[in-house]
Amino acid sequence: MQRKESLSLEDIKRYNRIFWKCVGGFVLFIILIISATGLGLFGELPSFRDLENPKSNLASSILSEDKVELGNYYVQNRSNIRFKDISPNVINALVATEDVRFLDHSGIDFKRTFTIIFYNLIGKKQGASTITQQLALNLFSDKAREKSVIKRIPQKLKELIVAVKLERNYTKEEIITMYLNTVDFGNNSFGIKAAARTYFNTTPAKLNPAQAATLVGILKGTTLYSPTRNPERALGRRNLIMQKMVDEGFLDQPKADELKAQDLNLDLNRTSHSEGLATYFRAVLKKDIQDTFEEMSIRKADGSSYDLDRDGLRIYTTINSKMQRYAEEAQKEYMKTLQQQFNAHWKGRDPFKGNENLIIQGMKRSDRYKVLKEEGLSEEEIQENFNTPTSMEIFSWRGNIDTMMRPIDSIKYYKMILRNSMMAMDPKSGEIKAWVGGISFEHFKYDQVKMGTRQVGSTAKPFTYAVGIDNGLSPCYQVNNVPFTVTGYGEPWTPRGHGSLPGYLTLRKALANSQNFITAWVMQQVGPTAVSTLAKRMGITTDVPPYPSIALGSFEASVYDMTGAYSAFVNHGVWTEPTYLLRIEDKNGNILYERKPKVVQALNEQTAYVMTYMLKGVVEEGTGVRLRYRYGLSNPIGGKTGTTNDNSDGWFMAITPQLVAGVWTGCEDRAIHFRSTNLGEGANTALPIFALFIKKVYADSSLGIRKGDFEAPAGGSSITLDCNQYQGSDTGTKGNKEDLDQRLGF
Repeated sequence: MQRKESLSLEDIKRYNRIFWKCVGGFVLFIILIISATGLGLFGELPSFRDLENPKSNLASSILSEDKVELGNYYVQNRSNIRFKDISPNVINALVATEDVRFLDHSGIDFKRTFTIIFYNLIGKKQGASTITQQLALNLFSDKAREKSVIKRIPQKLKELIVAVKLERNYTKEEIITMYLNTVDFGNNSFGIKAAARTYFNTTPAKLNPAQAATLVGILKGTTLYSPTRNPERALGRRNLIMQKMVDEGFLDQPKADELKAQDLNLDLNRTSHSEGLATYFRAVLKKDIQDTFEEMSIRKADGSSYDLDRDGLRIYTTINSKMQRYAEEAQKEYMKTLQQQFNAHWKGRDPFKGNENLIIQGMKRSDRYKVLKEEGLSEEEIQENFNTPTSMEIFSWRGNIDTMMRPIDSIKYYKMILRNSMMAMDPKSGEIKAWVGGISFEHFKYDQVKMGTRQVGSTAKPFTYAVGIDNGLSPCYQVNNVPFTVTGYGEPWTPRGHGSLPGYLTLRKALANSQNFITAWVMQQVGPTAVSTLAKRMGITTDVPPYPSIALGSFEASVYDMTGAYSAFVNHGVWTEPTYLLRIEDKNGNILYERKPKVVQALNEQTAYVMTYMLKGVVEEGTGVRLRYRYGLSNPIGGKTGTTNDNSDGWFMAITPQLVAGVWTGCEDRAIHFRSTNLGEGANTALPIFALFIKKVYADSSLGIRKGDFEAPAGGSSITLDCNQYQGSDTGTKGNKEDLDQRLGF
């Protein structure tokens, strides 16, 4: 066998030339690829201006007056936070896990790149990208790693270039802060601020090592290591990260062992447009801001419109988070009981007998009907669909229920659900403190505070009495409570006299007990035009036609308008526009808009004070007396109950020196209601919610809501309120027609 000849010197030189040509060619190829990437041939790279102002979808935050975040408007629930407000535990957990040489490299860790295989072999797993490279992907790429190797290579090269640029333009603190502000932590939480609130109901500054490790662990896979979906994997990942923190000297081994023995200890606070405080308010506020920006042409420097879901605005409101919570709790507590009363009241009866058209209307208004119609189904096919049981989730006061139900039956079910809304405001500043627009924003999106209007019933009577007082009538003036017909203002009008008290009653007692005949008598004296004018001056924005029947609330109005109107009685006759938006700032703190409420002197200061005295009578001896005997509220409180025809609507308007509130209760359709006034009147359907609310408010001393009396006009009241002083005087008791005509100007 012949031995192979050894390589000649020429052969070795030739192979060396080939090798170095290959190396040189490869290096040249890499340089060309990087150059092409830098020139944008594989996609546009961010400019210097982009690096100075990295784009990200920032949630706009809604802040209460007591500095609580009520919620956010967002495409991605993302809020930025400063480095100094992030716990070192988060920084240490992130660096130990993702990039141990973060402080030493310049965006690209070449040592790490060439030793990835070695790290993996010794069990110290590291990702191939530095934190800066991951930030580059998050900020300036399509935010998804390409799975195709061919597409991934140019994407990776762009990451490298952008990472280097980021390192040149930002400090390490700024880079790691931007990274933590942009990453997805699952459960609709983008950024460390949202994640800390979602999983542990805390702030990033207060995260302990275990909590920090849990959140950093999610970054490896938002589903795989989700604490809510895969708690066991999340726990294992957390413990692994804490051990890495020990290995890098960020955490003591004994402390790590102690924390590893603990559960995840989640305190979930999921963020959703349908969850949290003031859901209805947030929806109304968003539309209001959008309309205001459009009307006032408030735009960015480049002329584009602001986007509440992406531009990170800070919206300051008047809502008090504690009062808002108390209002929502009061509603839930009582409406659960009232719904049980309503269901028991209708048990064994068909509320839709004679009202079958309500079901058809409900069906045709439903989203299901519209979708089926768009799909081209005939009316017969749609009817069949609505009569076929299907799986659905329905609302109940015990929580959402998964059930099988015919869609047509779900319409009937929801028609029988009582709705409710409430608003409370400071009568002097006009600032709204609590806004409950409905019973469940998830299921019933329509706001009943400002957007919805219903007949106001007897809550309108104070407008008529206020005009009478303003024209010289005394709250002590007595009128015979007999059927009375108003004439001279169109068709003669005689109200019904349900629950009438016999004999002569003072105007105060008549209002306290909501007596229709005497209210009609006052209307005869002052005329409907004056009453309509006063109602409009006190902020009622809906139509108040000058007919005598407006004395009993035949017109419709919103809880928002009615509450604002009653505030004028407390605020010395001054109507201050109910306000819920204070100002809006951009993400840099620049003020974009400030709202100033309108102010109108609606009625005489003396008249307003007399009206507070008369409205106190409702609680002391009238239809609102259950505030006293059932709820133990003995301090000065005024109010007015309201019940519309057939008990379709129940109202209670309440006044205290520092808070005015309005509550409405009723079904979606007026045809569905309590058959009994004892159950359907405002004293039963609306008043208890205010009572539960105000008791919670009084119990919280931090709110500063006192139990004092209403403030008298400067210099005192010129109108006698003590009816005992009129004993034996015809003018003070039953009156004298000539004297009355003279004082009223007839």
